Amino acid sequence: MVSPPPGAAAVAARAGLRVGPAPRPLMGSQGRSGPPGNGGPGEGEGGEARKLQEGRVARGKRRKGKGKGKARAGQGGRGSGAEGKPGPQTAKEAAGPGADAGARACPREEAEGGRSVEEGARGIVKGVEGSAGAGKEAQGREYGKKEEWRVRARRREGARPGRAQGRGGQAWADIAGAGVAMAAAAGEEEEEEAARESAARPAAGPALWRLPEELLLLICSYLDMRALGRLAQVCRWLRRFTSCDLLWRRIARASLNSGFTRLGTDLMTSVPVKERVKVSQNWRLGRCREGILLKWRCSQMPWMQLEDDSLYISQANFILAYQFRPDGASLNRRPLGVFAGHDEDVCHFVLANSHIISAGGDGKIGIHKIHSTFTVKYSAHEQEVNCVDCKGGIIVSGSRDRTAKVWPLASGRLGQCLHTIQTEDRVWSIAISPLLSSFVTGTACCGHFSPLRIWDLNSGQLMTHLGSDFPPGAGVLDVMYESPFTLLSCGYDTYVRYWDLRTSVRKCVMEWEEPHDSTLYCLQTDGNHLLATGSSYYGVVRLWDRRQRACLHAFPLTSTPLSSPVYCLRLTTKHLYAALSYNLHVLDFQNP
Repeated sequence: MVSPPPGAAAVAARAGLRVGPAPRPLMGSQGRSGPPGNGGPGEGEGGEARKLQEGRVARGKRRKGKGKGKARAGQGGRGSGAEGKPGPQTAKEAAGPGADAGARACPREEAEGGRSVEEGARGIVKGVEGSAGAGKEAQGREYGKKEEWRVRARRREGARPGRAQGRGGQAWADIAGAGVAMAAAAGEEEEEEAARESAARPAAGPALWRLPEELLLLICSYLDMRALGRLAQVCRWLRRFTSCDLLWRRIARASLNSGFTRLGTDLMTSVPVKERVKVSQNWRLGRCREGILLKWRCSQMPWMQLEDDSLYISQANFILAYQFRPDGASLNRRPLGVFAGHDEDVCHFVLANSHIISAGGDGKIGIHKIHSTFTVKYSAHEQEVNCVDCKGGIIVSGSRDRTAKVWPLASGRLGQCLHTIQTEDRVWSIAISPLLSSFVTGTACCGHFSPLRIWDLNSGQLMTHLGSDFPPGAGVLDVMYESPFTLLSCGYDTYVRYWDLRTSVRKCVMEWEEPHDSTLYCLQTDGNHLLATGSSYYGVVRLWDRRQRACLHAFPLTSTPLSSPVYCLRLTTKHLYAALSYNLHVLDFQNP
């Protein structure tokens, strides 16, 4: 049995054809056959007659295909074989004398062939009438001879049901192809109509929507986040309109970690502002998913830096570079690069000008080119180098030997000390001003009343010191410039302090106290309202809103047996990374 291929039934129904099993063509009583659609299960008189009958059947099938093709391409006819519409000629004229002879010779075939094949034949014949007429019959006969030889060759190989189905379903495949093309064209029209509908303003509604778009933007800019979200549910045009970055910019600047600095600079122009505001709500509510990126077998004091889609982290006396996966919450386990050169652990390092500048416990400074194997190491201090910073081609370093030094990054002057500054105390942290005119050192506060002092970068002279009410031992473990005139500090006195050099150097502008009186090892800020700190016990990471005094959220990353300080923090608009003694943790705020 020959059955139509999948999907052909629906297309045939549209064309007015009845889908049913096609009978096997056999020889008629007089050795003749009619058109291919009229053949029935009649029996022939002999082997030769059967062969001739099969040849005629093959030629008839070719007529079907040619009729359909010409009906689709012809310009003169009004109908097509697939649709079964009448053309200018009659069926009898187009089919020729073979149709009458076949009909007279095979009454039994017609009786048993069924209405489905008969109706299909009528549609094909009418398509031939509409496009080409009886003149195409000669081409069909010529092709039928070739088809007869193919049939005989297939018979010698042995007929299989799959081949029979493929030969019988050829016509159905042509009809189905036409139907699929029509459906695709209809789908494209629907998509274009939907796009036009979404881009066009609503025809009905209040007169407010007929105002100029610039005026609408001004009016909607006074709406809050909830009102804009509800407005986007009214219609497609308002959904598109309320996704404009200008409407969400004011809301984003007031949100936590949305990619805007305090001065309004957008640090992530490639990400829509509306999407960043959605993620910022997770930061405000403390909704996140915790994970572990890396583990170490022995206790470490790691430091890390982020650059684009790469993470650089120190482990013992190495610095390893890893690449983030697209989600940002996982790493490719195989490192991109390994940077070595120190004899003892790496205490601190920074990224600057495609270089890694590292400070080691062996008292040396290492300089590595990120994209090459170039490495330079030189002796810088008598004891371990606790901190280092680099900006504008200048390196500053602080050591346990109570000195801070200034070095050039130029390749011809590496290792040449420009200034040596006696700090009278162990230096734990250091940072260069964005103006490249000064740098600040954070010391242990054992030999001086103030652990924060600012030095001139060109001359090495003391410019000023910050604060005057520090208790002894209130060392500063981390300090960072947020702008040329503002900086943040934290340390052993359990406070985070915000300094503004334009107002006063004697007293900080604002301070936040750690609720459990734990030492604060590190801090990180988004440049606007968010502040993150790492505590000394249980790996506690705290999030602060700088407009409030109290802590927003606390995330303990270790349990009692594995209590560890948070040695380093880094954050993006979607993730927060915390380096502890045994693990590198991630808090995913994009997919909580």
